[in-house]
This record gives sequence, structure tokens and C-alpha cells, in this order.
Amino acid sequence: MLRGVYLLGKYGQKKIREIQEREAAEYIAQARRQYHFESNQRTCNMTVLSMLPTLRDALMHQLNSECLTSVLKNRPANKLEIWEDLKIIRLTELITVVKQAVHKVFGSVSLKHTLSLLELEQKLKDIRKVVEYKDSDKIASYSPLCHYLMPDEENPLASQACGLTERDTATIKLLNETRDMLESPDFGTVLSTCLNRGFSRLLDNMAEFFRPTEQDLCQNGSVNSLSSVSLPLAKIIPIINGQIHSVCSETPSHFVQDLLMMEQVKDFAANVYEAFSTPQQLEK
Repeated sequence: MLRGVYLLGKYGQKKIREIQEREAAEYIAQARRQYHFESNQRTCNMTVLSMLPTLRDALMHQLNSECLTSVLKNRPANKLEIWEDLKIIRLTELITVVKQAVHKVFGSVSLKHTLSLLELEQKLKDIRKVVEYKDSDKIASYSPLCHYLMPDEENPLASQACGLTERDTATIKLLNETRDMLESPDFGTVLSTCLNRGFSRLLDNMAEFFRPTEQDLCQNGSVNSLSSVSLPLAKIIPIINGQIHSVCSETPSHFVQDLLMMEQVKDFAANVYEAFSTPQQLEK
């Protein structure tokens, strides 16, 4: 009897040790995954921030030229990397679409015409509707803006794999998987949320220029600067152009950091990490 109790006790102790060891291993594995994920996120965030000067440079050139492509291609050879960096996101094509949308919304508006901040906000919404929803009669399964991020299915990347090295083939596979991810409903939701936050911040910055003067307050008897102050379009345009420096400042870029810290962005990043990470990556 006593021997049975002793053996049962030893067996129980062994099981407890096994459970403790398993829990410790799971904790270490989870901590390793968390560290690896956070390290990846820091790298991604720093990469995004490092691209801002290039983006700002391209946008500033666009404001002074009708053709960004010709501007960049005519620059000295050591500057052509800007063009190479921007080709993959089809920046020039997107700029053309935005310019067409702006012309559609503002084409008939005189430069002397005045707009309040609320009216400007509505105009921006009209532009976004043209750019983000090209065909209102056709409901796409993903955002049309994805077209400017990666080649679409009509131009599959897999066809480029012929004759490339094993590493290049793996890269193309990764790019194809990325395109599928960009076309997912979850990414569409995150992208829409980021755009809403971005335009909200733009309007917040613009509000500084629409503050009523004491004379305005005396005349209107109102403190609602959103509707009481109007500026001519000729003054609004350079103010908006000036936002490029605010949005694309080198460091710190509070605007981009705000986007990177959004819960929807972090959750989406975590989901992508879980879907594509492998145990081999965690061992590095």
C-alpha cells in the first residue's frame, strides 16, 4: 500500500515537472515570437520613415513639372535611384489620376472663389470619391488603390520567374503573396482607416489657417471658425502644397508615426506575421 502511494506520488511529481517544463517552453517560445515580431515592426517602421525624403522630393518636383518621369530621368545618373525606388508603387500613374480628379472637382472653380474649411473638406471628399472609387456602379472586392501598389492579375509576377535564381523565385513568390494580401478585405479596411486618419490630420493642419480674426468674430458674432472664415482658392493651394513638408518631414514624422501606431495597423501587421512567419525565422 505504502509502495503504491509512493509510486503514485513520484508519478505525480513527474507529471507536474512535465507540465511546468511545457509551460516554460511555451512561454519562452511566445516571448521569442513577440521579440521577433516587434523587431520586424521596428525595421518596417524605420524603412517607411526612411522613404519619406524620396517621396517628398518626388512630390515637390511634380508640383514644378507636368511630367515627373522626365524630370527624374533627366537628373544626373547618381540620382536615378529615386526613379527606381518609385516605379514599383506607380507613383506617376497615381499622381495623374489624382490630378484628373482635382481638375474634375476644381476645374470650373475660379482662383478668386472663397471656400470655408467645411467646404474644402467636402471638396476633398469629392476628390477622394473619384480616386478611391473609380466606378460607382461596380463594387470591387478590394480597393482600386491596390492597383498602384502592386502589379494586378493581368500582369502576374509569376511569369517573370523564368531564368531567375532560386532567391529571385522566392522573392517573386513573396511579392505574389503580398499582392493577394493587399487585395484582401482586411487590408481594404486598414487602408480606408489610414486614409481617413490622414485627411483628418490634413484638415486639422489646415484649420490653423482658417482661424477667425477678432474682426471676423465681431462681424459674425460667432466662434465657429469652420464656417465663418473663407479663403480664396489662390491662397488655399499653396497652403496645401506646404503640407508636403509637414507630412513628409524626415524625422520625426508625427503624421506617419501616428499611422504606424494605429491599432488597426498593428493588428493587421500581427495577423500577417502569424500567417507568414515560420519556426525557422524565429531561430535566427
